[in-house]
Amino acid sequence: MWSLPAAFPALLLLLLLGQTPPSRLQSLSTMKLRLVGPGSRPEEGRLEVLHQGQWGTVCDDDFALQEATVACRQLGFEAALTWAHSAKYGPGEGPIWLDNVHCVGTESSLDQCRSNGWGVSDCSHSEDVGVVCHPQRHRGYLSERVSNALGPQGRRLEEVRLKPILASAKRQSLVTEGAVEVKYEGHWRQVCDQGWTRNNSRVVCGMLGFPSEAPVVSHYYRKVWNSKMNDPKSRLKSLTKKNSFWIHRVSCLGTEPHMANCQVQVAPAQGKLRPACPGGMHAVVSCGAGPRFHPLKAKPGSKESWAEETRLRLRSGAQVGEGRVEVLMNRRWGTVCDHGWNLISASVVCRQLGFGSAREALFGAQLGQALGPIHLSEVRCGGYERTLSDCPSLEGSQNGCQHDNDAAVRCNIPNLGFQDQVRLAGGRSPEEGVVEVQVDVNGVQRWGAVCSDHWGLSEAMVACRQLGLGFANHAIKDTWYWQGTPGAGEVVMSGVHCSGTELALQQCQRHGPVHCSHGAGRFSAGVSCTDSAADLVLNAQLVQETAYLEDRPLSQLYCAHEENCLSRSADRMDWPYGHRRLLRFSSQIYNLGRADFRPKTGRHSWIWHQCHRHYHSIEVFTHYDLLTLNGSKVAEGHKASFCLEDTNCPTGMQRRYACANFGEQGVTVGCWDTYRHDIDCQWVDITDVGPGDYIFQVVVNPKLEVAESDFSNNVVRCRCKYDGQRVWLHDCHTGDAHRASTERSLEQEQRLRNNLI
Repeated sequence: MWSLPAAFPALLLLLLLGQTPPSRLQSLSTMKLRLVGPGSRPEEGRLEVLHQGQWGTVCDDDFALQEATVACRQLGFEAALTWAHSAKYGPGEGPIWLDNVHCVGTESSLDQCRSNGWGVSDCSHSEDVGVVCHPQRHRGYLSERVSNALGPQGRRLEEVRLKPILASAKRQSLVTEGAVEVKYEGHWRQVCDQGWTRNNSRVVCGMLGFPSEAPVVSHYYRKVWNSKMNDPKSRLKSLTKKNSFWIHRVSCLGTEPHMANCQVQVAPAQGKLRPACPGGMHAVVSCGAGPRFHPLKAKPGSKESWAEETRLRLRSGAQVGEGRVEVLMNRRWGTVCDHGWNLISASVVCRQLGFGSAREALFGAQLGQALGPIHLSEVRCGGYERTLSDCPSLEGSQNGCQHDNDAAVRCNIPNLGFQDQVRLAGGRSPEEGVVEVQVDVNGVQRWGAVCSDHWGLSEAMVACRQLGLGFANHAIKDTWYWQGTPGAGEVVMSGVHCSGTELALQQCQRHGPVHCSHGAGRFSAGVSCTDSAADLVLNAQLVQETAYLEDRPLSQLYCAHEENCLSRSADRMDWPYGHRRLLRFSSQIYNLGRADFRPKTGRHSWIWHQCHRHYHSIEVFTHYDLLTLNGSKVAEGHKASFCLEDTNCPTGMQRRYACANFGEQGVTVGCWDTYRHDIDCQWVDITDVGPGDYIFQVVVNPKLEVAESDFSNNVVRCRCKYDGQRVWLHDCHTGDAHRASTERSLEQEQRLRNNLI
């Protein structure tokens, strides 16, 4: 006699009522989640699920913290903080895909939890659930990365390199031509050239950081090979008889991001019974380096090709060859939405910019958000397109993309060996310490310190980039508390001046003979590096909309005069009689980076200003200038950071920084600090300026005192017309927002800001 399971009556009841029992969903590969909602941040919003090509919502019935935790983990966040019921983030549209979701809390994805099944729900969109995740993401999540796995057995092609054969190639610091070698199961093997194609070469070159392959003079290499095979003393002849020396055959389409994604046959089908490369030789590849890495041999391109290259750029990346993808359309820079973004499209971007193939395609604004338009979405490249504009795509506005969907890339770049020529010593962690470099001293390579004279954030940024440690957090001039490497205390580099874009300190301008006014020891240069940084961006439109003139009596300007917010001619006036003509405006400064913007110094170093009765955390936070059309300064102003705080944040996000009661100052990621037009010093004194056409300029963080991931967007410029009584601002834009032909390098921008041109 057998008995029914205890759960059978409940199951039978569900079937009689026409409902399906709770079920597990399909595999993770078929499910994608997102958080959406008006004004929501990347880590919070209405939970939506993609099923059968359509986004739908999740009902809040039985939804609790353990379900939110699973959803947040699947989205790439470390944990859930809470969940929200009753459509707090607005009612969704389309189907309600999931209802009565039950998770234990240890699942890695929602498809491992139980629910009523796809589309089985008695809810309305007024019950759409939302979640709030911890903002800390799992490192490397929300991206498609290159895999070196060779099939399902777990074998891997660990590394690829070119072994130079010719004497001329061996003398080059950058190897662009040679025999292909593959590291497989811990040992280097050469690849048989039988069946080798240009497509194979393209994949190898892309992996090594080169945008294209070049023809090879194969008969010369065959001649060298035959001479070694005929040499009875040649070790190579005996090695080639072993199948463990070879990779038997490779067949690529040319669009693969890694050789492991090609058809790779390590050994012949018959194994040891058949030679791996009978009558063949090693495959030889020649690659074309991008102009940034091989400028001396780069062929000068036509104006058309230069214009195509400058229609694309990467922003806010810590390393060369990585960043948020931005394209130039209709004379405005805009971003690319991550819908449909993948390694093939990312590789087209990388090659167009002179790098190799992409090693990672990033989604979800992982390298920061931008302001302005979203130009492209659903980019679908085949892999052989010359430029991103050749790929099929949609307009970014067609499918509801927001800037939290900004796509980014990390490209393969050539190994120039710069990372082996710098190191940090004495720090409390591997990310900080005294900077020590290896340079040539009288024909001998020596390690030594860098003089801290003129050492600043631009130089520290280059050092951290060269070290592979991200951005510079601080440029340190006084390093007495860090003990350098014994024997490397002598200064071997001084007068270092970097524009900030160099690959290594060795590429920066510096003294010929070393001259350091302070000597070595405690005044050696040091850095503190970080993998994320803030990014301040001005709201150009608000500057344009709020500008006006005010004739303000001197009797109301004593405090502003004390803080040097007026032109020098104010010193000669008969106070308190008369007035000053002020060009007033509001400024709104967003932090769109991946770290909070904090003052360089702690509260103990802030300066109290008795007149306005407030603390200045940064003595000069912004510069306000009126320039002639050729860049000469005719009027200036400045705004000390007397209250660096979160004026506003997106809906549902708490303000973290406030100046009240001597509070902490800063701007949280995603928030903005607003300086209203009616507060002191929020102006340019134009009393002495005559009528005419000018350039109005606002620069945030002008002295580069605080680290940012991108300094090129710290400037807003407007065309200004002043007739003596009225003022008009128009065409206000961030410094990096105009067409490519009007852009200047960071160093030229800095000179313009400082009126050195």
